[in-house]
Amino acid sequence: MNATKATIVLGALLSASVMFAQAPDATQAPAATAPQAAPSQPGDQHRHFDPQRFAAHLGQRLSLSSDQVAQITPILTARQQQMQTLRADASLSEQDRHTKAHAIMQDTNTKIEAVLTDPQKQQFEQMLAQRRQHRHNHEQQSSQPQA
Repeated sequence: MNATKATIVLGALLSASVMFAQAPDATQAPAATAPQAAPSQPGDQHRHFDPQRFAAHLGQRLSLSSDQVAQITPILTARQQQMQTLRADASLSEQDRHTKAHAIMQDTNTKIEAVLTDPQKQQFEQMLAQRRQHRHNHEQQSSQPQA
């Protein structure tokens, strides 16, 4: 069960660039004013990302010290704020939104890796690679015609 939760949480963080690339629905409130409640629509999980919970999750998965978790938490909080600002920017095209979201995620990962030891970096890279593979497999399944 924890592995499933870990996959979901990691997926929310690492696949955000794909999710943020979609134009906002006209019925949705702007992200900056949206309440931090349970997701009301499928695919909205990224809007309710909890930086402290995810930092604690990384702490467990990567055997981080409490000091490392404390250093990673503001990195994740900054990422969340940048993504909220990006979602609220209606002036961007879908491609620009996707590109900026990807850059934010890359920057976040670089900052997280700066806090990690070499073995932790290797583990983190494995987590990212697994998530990319999982997303790739899911995208392939979604694009196949249903019989």
